Amino acid sequence: MKILLIEDDEVIAELIRTGLEEARFEVDVAVDGTAGLRQALQQPYGLIVLDLMLPGRDGWSVCETLRARRNTTPILMLTARDSVSDRVRGLESGADDYLPKPFDFNELLARVRALLRRDKVHKARVIRVADLEIDTTAGRVRRAGQEVRLTPREYALLEALAVNEGRVVTREAILDRVWSDEESYSNTVSVHVTFLRRKIDADHPVKLIHTVHGIGYMLRGPETESDG
Repeated sequence: MKILLIEDDEVIAELIRTGLEEARFEVDVAVDGTAGLRQALQQPYGLIVLDLMLPGRDGWSVCETLRARRNTTPILMLTARDSVSDRVRGLESGADDYLPKPFDFNELLARVRALLRRDKVHKARVIRVADLEIDTTAGRVRRAGQEVRLTPREYALLEALAVNEGRVVTREAILDRVWSDEESYSNTVSVHVTFLRRKIDADHPVKLIHTVHGIGYMLRGPETESDG
């Protein structure tokens, strides 16, 4: 599995590269955002580890450009900036996970493996999270073996949450990227999440849809919690 590391701090880059190679990953390193974006567009990678503060192009710009080009490679964003607004902006730009500096390498490695594992699962035709099954080809949903009937908008919301299992999907991303509906108010999302919870979670002891206050929503099974 090949990983692209975009990091301008030579010490941190060497630490991450060495650790990932010891974990049997192949690693390419880019030292600025412009070069990193070019490599990400020219070669297939299993994962991108992306620093936020970069010369040339910052991490937000790199991430936004990749997603605009329909590049779906999982992105783990690294940054010394750990405010809620920075995390939200990183997620809105299309990052899949967010790790503040300084970090323990073992945590980075665990997040890398979790993202790769989820990406592999979600490329399958059927997405499974706990006892929830989503057939993305047929557009059918089952919970504990029972079919769940959803409106088109509810289904789009659920699929977006499931594809991002264990990761926050912001209200803005739901309006803009999931529904492509910039005219709706943000409380429209809350209303649809409420409807979706009634159909997916209400009759089950294990709740899968979670609110991340001030940011958005997450779909997470019990086994996902240990993935960090």
